[in-house]
Amino acid sequence: MKEYRWAVIGCGVIAKEMAESMNKLGRSFYGVWNRTFEKAEAFAKEYQIPHVYKNVRELIEDTSIDIIYIATPHNLHYPFLIKALNAGRHVLCEKAITLNSSELKEAVMLSQERNVILAEAMTLYHLPLYKKLHQLLQEQTLGSLRFIQMNFGSYKVYDMTNRFFCRELAGGALLDIGVYALSFIRWFLSAAPDQITSQVKLAPTGVDEQAGILLTNPAGEMASVSMTLHAKQPKRGMAAFDKGYLEIYNYPRACQAVITYTEDGHQEIIDLGNSEDSLIYEIQDMETAVSGGENLMHLDYTTDVMDIMTKLRKDWGIVYPEEE
Repeated sequence: MKEYRWAVIGCGVIAKEMAESMNKLGRSFYGVWNRTFEKAEAFAKEYQIPHVYKNVRELIEDTSIDIIYIATPHNLHYPFLIKALNAGRHVLCEKAITLNSSELKEAVMLSQERNVILAEAMTLYHLPLYKKLHQLLQEQTLGSLRFIQMNFGSYKVYDMTNRFFCRELAGGALLDIGVYALSFIRWFLSAAPDQITSQVKLAPTGVDEQAGILLTNPAGEMASVSMTLHAKQPKRGMAAFDKGYLEIYNYPRACQAVITYTEDGHQEIIDLGNSEDSLIYEIQDMETAVSGGENLMHLDYTTDVMDIMTKLRKDWGIVYPEEE
């Protein structure tokens, strides 16, 4: 496979992790742009990136670049990815990929018109553990799925200028941590949910800070989500089937699942992959899709999850400035 040239928009924490993963593969980003040029220069120096762009348009229009990785706050994803797709670049965008289903639908149509790959950087879709579990489900090793229970709690300083609570930066628990829980759920459900109910607590800024969600699909499979920005919870996912249940801790970057079988209570531990290589798996799957190989980016699941989140925010009355 050819070595693709990647460029990154944004220099935050996740961009640094991606740059470190690139370096671990013996490579580096080809270019970088950040709103603050000095920060981009420092980022480039730290991660051996040869090109620093003063204008994001120059990066997007550079035909030397194959793939653009977008690692900005949520509210800037859509305008940057639309520009990148229009320029014929493949795009890997951090989660949540857009603010709503309407934006994502437009982006998907544009990627198809330009014949380029569009994908969300959802780690768990690319981990060896989840690929193995998906195989077990297809083989009916655990029987029919009945219920999924998800927890994700994070303790954030209760400061309304913090991006997690900032309406102008599309803050809130749903787009930041809920997207992981819903992506896990969609991975195991046989079909997207068609019934969605919830309870929410809003922050003073009007974004969601805590919620409970219940989902059911046409097959009668159910799932619940408990999420909060006020208290630590174990990042635990549990999926219950006829023949047993599986548990995964730290599920966004998990490498171990424990299966407990219903008939006799014995347990099976599945260990696959390395949590530290989570973004490497993402890079490799993206490049395989770009090369014309098997597309494992699961844009269909991303679309289903975005539909759920759009419905929830409508129910909660949460509208971001870009949507007004």
